Amino acid sequence: MSQPATPTNYDTIHAGIVGLLENARRLAARNVNALMTASYWEIGRRIVEAEQGGQERAEYGERLIRHLADDLTTRFGRGFGVVNLSQMRRFYLAWPPEQIFQTLSEKSSTDKLQTLSAISAVPELGDLSQHFALPWSAYVRLLAVKNEQARAFYETEAMRCGWSVRQLDRQINSQFYERIALSHNKVAMLEKAGQTEPSDNLTPEAAIKDPFVLEFLNLKDEYSESDLEDALIQHLAEFLLELGDDFAFVGRQRRLRLDDTWFRVDLLFFHRLLKCLVVIDLKIGKFSYTDAGQMHLYLNYAREHWMKPGENPPIGLILCTAKGAAEAHYALDNLPNKVLAAEYRTALPDENLLAEELERSRRELEARRLNSGKGITE
Repeated sequence: MSQPATPTNYDTIHAGIVGLLENARRLAARNVNALMTASYWEIGRRIVEAEQGGQERAEYGERLIRHLADDLTTRFGRGFGVVNLSQMRRFYLAWPPEQIFQTLSEKSSTDKLQTLSAISAVPELGDLSQHFALPWSAYVRLLAVKNEQARAFYETEAMRCGWSVRQLDRQINSQFYERIALSHNKVAMLEKAGQTEPSDNLTPEAAIKDPFVLEFLNLKDEYSESDLEDALIQHLAEFLLELGDDFAFVGRQRRLRLDDTWFRVDLLFFHRLLKCLVVIDLKIGKFSYTDAGQMHLYLNYAREHWMKPGENPPIGLILCTAKGAAEAHYALDNLPNKVLAAEYRTALPDENLLAEELERSRRELEARRLNSGKGITE
């Protein structure tokens, strides 16, 4: 029986549906971000008003935020700690109602006053969200700009040029505001600033997986940059658990935040004999001194936020999977004395053994991918 012929205009139909779905996903990501930003602005407003208009009552304000952080974290999960709530308070103070509403449209003064009056009561989040043109990640980055004129400039340019958060971060780090102030050809610099790089493009999937969005929606935060990396992490976790009962699995893709930057630890174990956390970071490529620096950053964070009373300081394990030259390195420099470091060495798996297992796993996974032609499956 012959198959029915494909309509001659199929390509047009297909392209139209693809465009529709891609646009819908972009709008969904935009709407989630706008609602999240509006919610955080409103939380900041309520905190400020509870402090009697943001007057200097530091002790009362700190107690309020700490109490809210405990209760909201219990009810809604991560994302509502003391640091985040303090940031929402700062967000409202940096973008007060008169500034938010004057940027949207050419309303009359009477209309603006009526809107401000309504918003000071119980705002409708759907309406309020329309007043935030940038995602929450962008406002967080802008909050780090102390100079108000520079902050306003970056905000205006981000909206005018449609900068992604990556572009905004790059322009701030390059001191674009200061450089353009000294430039004799400001028009050319502004035109160049609107140019994008391949890494600037943000897919709807990446926008939804923004750590801020995941926190807001209280969703799991697990991802991998590639199938190979994901499979290697899984095999490594299984291998360590097979070595004996010393390693206890704690988490995968454990997220941590330092200032305005997010990091993810690939694997987190607890070593029962050593009574310490083991932070494991996998790198696709050769070992670099920057990998060691980043690991020590993780260890400092783990010691301050994840370590429990009675535990020993955490240690780090860096695994690098350069093809044909896998390496494993323990980070023990943070330990308080050499005796403890020596004890750790005798209890931990040999680095060469780990490197050999990593290289063997990589070869098997790549061979499986080539044979299947469909990518790596676990």
